[in-house]
Amino acid sequence: MKHFLYLIISLLTLSSCDYQKKMEKPPAVYVNLADDNQWKKLWYDGKAEINVYETDQARYSDIHPGTTVLIFVTEDFLTEKQVKNETHSGDASTSVLKTNLIRKFNTGIYDYSIMTSTFTPVDHEQYPNTLKVSLSSQDWCGQSFMQLNLENDEYQVSQYSYFEEEGDRQYNIEASLSEDELFNQIRFNPEILPTGNKKMLPSLAFSRLKHIEFKPYPVEISRAKYTETGFEGDQPQNYKVYFPDFDRTIEIIYEADFPFDILGWKDTYPVLSGKKLTSTFKRISSERVAYWSKHDASDSELRNKIGL
Repeated sequence: MKHFLYLIISLLTLSSCDYQKKMEKPPAVYVNLADDNQWKKLWYDGKAEINVYETDQARYSDIHPGTTVLIFVTEDFLTEKQVKNETHSGDASTSVLKTNLIRKFNTGIYDYSIMTSTFTPVDHEQYPNTLKVSLSSQDWCGQSFMQLNLENDEYQVSQYSYFEEEGDRQYNIEASLSEDELFNQIRFNPEILPTGNKKMLPSLAFSRLKHIEFKPYPVEISRAKYTETGFEGDQPQNYKVYFPDFDRTIEIIYEADFPFDILGWKDTYPVLSGKKLTSTFKRISSERVAYWSKHDASDSELRNKIGL
């Protein structure tokens, strides 16, 4: 319940994201990174990587156009409070790779906005599990919020929703590999990701859109060269995850060499009508920008540059 208290305090004390006033200190050498020197040179340069994806989102019984933004940035993270370390105090802290994934699309007359934030430690040996994942979802029906906080070998789950059966719950589940952390793990080193028959937590967004019980589910995982067309990049690779319980297949297409750019992904599953549709996310731009300092009216032209 302590993370529930931190959640309430955070919601009452939201501040600007002008948080990169002090450069995060690069971590020591970690064997799980594909190339430690290359990795630190790129990811501790004081900038964030902003990727924009053309989106075709499966929802209800149709495909709906939209836009998705995927942001990667490193930051210092307090391991007990599980919030950004802004004061650089003596509290326990570690470096994380954070993703902010913002997806927007329309369904007929009304629209959706879904954001997921994932905080994965760079030090895999000391912190083998992602520390925190949070999601907020808004549409014309109402709002939903969900958050995972790692506590020992379990995730504490806080869940709020306008749906009666999903609203205002707190519970614990076993800590497992999360679909939401796959992007971060690929950017660390795709070779560290498991293959074969495993268990995985579905993404928070899929769980809320499909209204499923949130828990680890069996998955079948493979990694191979991507042989189809439609995703432009250098030697595209395909990390594929199949959830038998939902007849759902996720394919993440990324470049074979460092820094393992995420070229796009596909998400295929049955919709309300019973037919299978595929949500597709294709990258149209990628820029490294200290976006928190680009908040003046004159900076709005940068949105056109990255395709927003």
